Amino acid sequence: MSRWPWIAFGLGVYALGLIATAPASLIDANLRSRTQGRLGLVEARGTLWSGTGQLELSDANRRNAIAKHIAWRMRPAYLLQGQLHYDVGFDHASRLFPVAIFASRIELTAAEINLPAAALALAVPKLAPLELAGELTLRIARLDIARGAPRGNATLQWRAAGSALSPVTPLGDYELHLEGDGSVLRASLRTLQGPLQLAGQGSWSSGRNPEFTGTAQVPPQHQQQLSPLLRLIAIERGAGSFALQLR
Repeated sequence: MSRWPWIAFGLGVYALGLIATAPASLIDANLRSRTQGRLGLVEARGTLWSGTGQLELSDANRRNAIAKHIAWRMRPAYLLQGQLHYDVGFDHASRLFPVAIFASRIELTAAEINLPAAALALAVPKLAPLELAGELTLRIARLDIARGAPRGNATLQWRAAGSALSPVTPLGDYELHLEGDGSVLRASLRTLQGPLQLAGQGSWSSGRNPEFTGTAQVPPQHQQQLSPLLRLIAIERGAGSFALQLR
């Protein structure tokens, strides 16, 4: 009888043992290498098999960050296919979503992630002085994250949007649709409701800063209150009309 099946079985058991005992801190190095240091795992506990920690999102200079509690557990059945599949949840949520880790990419499916509006300032530093408020909900149908731009689509909703510098609250509800083809990530912004009407288009590719151009429209009854706020980040084109350009 050939001994190769036994050797393969032994190697498989050995690999399984490594995964089951490898410290969760290894995930941090992997995440940071894939995201140019913008995403990391701190306070990691457990192993690659199952564990918890704080998923940390930071700005480009790594001076400011926000963190979310995260928990994960592996799906053992996929190991037979040479793949790493996890069930992942944030903030002790009962609803988990699948994450698959391959050699060159990470795949997320049917994910929903809630974040504070401060996360927008981490992505676009120009927004930081506005001290944004409200809640962000990121819904991912399917997204592949590799070293290039993501591939897939997602929707980011900003509910009860506000700013510490604005007497008008809330400013409105907004939706950003994201579509990636693996080389470029494109974004389109629309207003769902509210006195401040926002619209625009943007794009991002690996190695470059995100670019966004859009417009802001303020109704006459709110122009005196909102115009000073918008002048901090936009160019006034006329009464209540502003041009936005974020890079």
